[in-house]
Amino acid sequence: MRFICCVENLKGMQMVTEKSQKRTMASQLADSVRDDILNGILPPGSRLNLSNLSRHYKAGINPLREALSRLSTTGFITAEDQRGFRVSEISRDELIDTQRVRIALECIALRESMENGGVVWEGEIIAAHHRMSRVQNTPDGSRLALDTDWETAHSDFHFALLSGCRSQWLMLFINTLFECSTRYRKAVVRARRKSIRRNVAQEHQELMDAVLNKNADKACELLSKHFDETTDFILASMGEVESQP
Repeated sequence: MRFICCVENLKGMQMVTEKSQKRTMASQLADSVRDDILNGILPPGSRLNLSNLSRHYKAGINPLREALSRLSTTGFITAEDQRGFRVSEISRDELIDTQRVRIALECIALRESMENGGVVWEGEIIAAHHRMSRVQNTPDGSRLALDTDWETAHSDFHFALLSGCRSQWLMLFINTLFECSTRYRKAVVRARRKSIRRNVAQEHQELMDAVLNKNADKACELLSKHFDETTDFILASMGEVESQP
């Protein structure tokens, strides 16, 4: 009887392990597909053929399908009834809505961080800004989006500003909106013929100064302006791309 129980327990543990491995594979695939969407390797509107993707990512169909289903809840992928998946299109309306909500949520998180943050929090912001400044060797506010090192440092800086926020839900929504905004920036920069002169370094410096000086109103004003500048750039770029022959 004990032997049978041990065998059943082993079978149960094996099933749990297999399910765990499957979830891990699906999670890794979701990250890989999301990165390829953000970097424009999988362009907006492109159909996602499971067989082709399976060969590309060297993965099974089932974990791949699960990964795409997960991403369909983030807005990056659209699931079509009986037709599979495709990368979601980009649109002016979605961009404007995304940035509007992002400004509102990040200002809430920034104010909470400024209330909660202490010396350690301030030090993390200064360190993140220093790392970002080191890789930002050009005032060109568009082509920087294609530099992986700068993109990572840029993301780290913005999230360092908000790291004093204690709401996990708020930060989850902000992260999703941040990635959506990144997808738009990279999509238009890759297609844009002209560069744009924008002093991004000064924008970040002024924002950090306002935060460290505990001027919440000024910090939120600068953060909103920073995002509005990005929105205007993307909208102008989308118009330029649409007008190309």
